[in-house]
Amino acid sequence: MKAEYRKGCRQRDSVEREGYAGARSIGTREGRERDGATDLMERILDRDNLNRAYKQVKRNHGAPGIDGMTVEAALPWLREHREKLLQRIREGQYKPSPVRRKEIPKPDGSGVRKLGIPTVVDRVIQQAIAQQLQPMFEPLFSDGSYGYRPGRSAQQAIRKVKAYAEQGYGHAVEIDLSKYFDTLNHELLLNILRKQIQDKGVIDLIKKYLKSGVMENGVRRATEEGSPQGGPLSPLLANIYLNEYDQEMKSRGVTVIRYADDIVVLAKSRRAAMRLLESSRTYLEQKLKLQMNAQKSKVVSVVAQKHFKFLGFALGKNGKGVYVRVHRQSLAKAKKKLKELTSRSQGRNARQVMENVKVYIRGWIGYFYVADMKRILQSWNEWLRRRMRMYIWKQWKKPRTKVQNLRKLGVPEWQAYQWGNTRLGYWRIAGSAVLNRSVTNERLAQAGYYDFPAQYERLRQVHSNG
Repeated sequence: MKAEYRKGCRQRDSVEREGYAGARSIGTREGRERDGATDLMERILDRDNLNRAYKQVKRNHGAPGIDGMTVEAALPWLREHREKLLQRIREGQYKPSPVRRKEIPKPDGSGVRKLGIPTVVDRVIQQAIAQQLQPMFEPLFSDGSYGYRPGRSAQQAIRKVKAYAEQGYGHAVEIDLSKYFDTLNHELLLNILRKQIQDKGVIDLIKKYLKSGVMENGVRRATEEGSPQGGPLSPLLANIYLNEYDQEMKSRGVTVIRYADDIVVLAKSRRAAMRLLESSRTYLEQKLKLQMNAQKSKVVSVVAQKHFKFLGFALGKNGKGVYVRVHRQSLAKAKKKLKELTSRSQGRNARQVMENVKVYIRGWIGYFYVADMKRILQSWNEWLRRRMRMYIWKQWKKPRTKVQNLRKLGVPEWQAYQWGNTRLGYWRIAGSAVLNRSVTNERLAQAGYYDFPAQYERLRQVHSNG
């Protein structure tokens, strides 16, 4: 999931005290079993763990599930029903609600991604489970796995690919799994979990979440396979499942870089890469019961931008060596978005438009800063300034207003009259000397225009040793 890209701010301690003070376990004691629940279950249901889980769910700003309950509305419900809820979980009587189906378009426009949105209560419980399982499984994960893991990122993943390319790994097997999150084999996954989790109650609770079903158009549909994206537990389960592939490849001495279900296998020759493509297909399809997309899974040169794409990045090679760049599809998508944000037909105040551009491009550069794109950003900067001048010019509308505003900005009266009444198009006027002298870069900055090339340079400097 894009990544589900991530939101939120730090919550104050008062939220823990007041917001979910009711989510407490009843007299938990380490090492003891109580009401059929062992130590792991008690750690999951521990007050502090549930407090952290609720705060994380609140921080994620998620939508309601099938019951329509918001995160804020869940608080009084949890206070009122906490004892009964926790007791039902301990006794194995709790039954999760079906997830609400939501479809979102895929970033590359190749279709839709199906999400499953659990209820807020189920999200809190799933988050509480994930918080206890993550430390158990984290030491077992491969060094080449970067998705949904603490202290790891997509930027580290592409830098690792670059490092291997510099060592002579010039070919990559791009593995595309068809509907990965929707096709996890439940029995295989539960067997993998049982190797590390001896608590039958926890295994049974996870199984109930896997089998909770999906509500589509008012009709509940059973889920016999998969772990729908949308719940806090899904990314961890997906990582645990594919860790089997990571470890198998590691035992064979194969180099794999993986971010969730985005997988790159590296090799030093095309012939070796072709063999790895077939051996990966055999293991993933026969052992893990997954389906590789035959059309999208392929062997490519790691420095061929036309073919190699990983997490929105590509690699290039010049006289100085291998470098990271933004894939051209990612660049095209970002520029299209910036064009939409600065569309002159939206009728918003120019300051608000610049603020919207700032919010978007800060996030975009915050993700792609590891790529070499100084010249691209300088070009975008000039282009965006011209688009903002075009936007402002259109907002002035009438020739009389244009003349008055140009005069206020220091343009001589004769020239202001000439340009205020011109029939030239918006884009041409936005690039004219008169508008560059009146609506200067300094004035745009004062109005809120964001100097994003400077942000890029700052990020590059901060992370230069990363």
